[in-house]
Amino acid sequence: MRHPPHPFEGNLLLSALAAPDAALLEPHVIRRDHLRGDTLFEVDEDVSHVTFPLDRTVATLVVRLGGDRTVETATVGHEGAIGGVVSQGYLPAFTRCVVLVEGSALRMDADRLREAKQASPTLNDLFVRYADCMLAQVLQSVACNAGHPIEQRVLRWLLGLQDRLGTDALPVTQVVVGSMLGVGRSRIAAVLAELQREGLIHLGHGRIHMLDRARTEAAACDCHARVRKHFRTVLGATYARDGRIVAVEATEPGAPPKARPDAILPEARGTDR
Repeated sequence: MRHPPHPFEGNLLLSALAAPDAALLEPHVIRRDHLRGDTLFEVDEDVSHVTFPLDRTVATLVVRLGGDRTVETATVGHEGAIGGVVSQGYLPAFTRCVVLVEGSALRMDADRLREAKQASPTLNDLFVRYADCMLAQVLQSVACNAGHPIEQRVLRWLLGLQDRLGTDALPVTQVVVGSMLGVGRSRIAAVLAELQREGLIHLGHGRIHMLDRARTEAAACDCHARVRKHFRTVLGATYARDGRIVAVEATEPGAPPKARPDAILPEARGTDR
């Protein structure tokens, strides 16, 4: 028998919820389409809502360094949520959040999420574990930006984006990569050209093609692998062969998710390219 589609299919965090927990949220979400560059919230704005990217929609949190320079602190795709995830809502944003890869997202008031977390320990536990993984990503990004060469930082960022898109053709330009890493245009162009000469990427029109994921992972610092390990251990994340995260796990509070070092969901086999 075919099961009815999950009401939140397209976002792994929400689709991990069992039917009773999903029902607590379903009446309160609306779907919105976003273009690349859309701002979800600005610095010092009250973040009174939560956004859940769907499918290949990706958003990023960026901090301004002064002048026109910015640096990415976290990237969020269909595996997670942005804004008001941990707090009670209506707190000023510390970062700016912009859409990096256009697509659709679900949005709900942070108050409604808070009420649902109070009503369901399992739902609350899932969001607490996701918040921990989000923090791990931010902390590892800070450490990477402070301590690793720009070449490795670029590879780490590209691998993280590929995890969320599941494609070898990443719809970002050199300018976008530079702005995410706080690097000027001439410097990032030189770095990407060198990575192309090494056979790790190919620079296309409006796209960066990942040519060999295994070699890219070997050439990158261990920051990307450390974050993935934390997602697997804390959130029960499952990854397909192309690196794309394809599932997370909701569990009873106090019951750790199953560790999945190199798991591939059966339905993902043969569809990773």
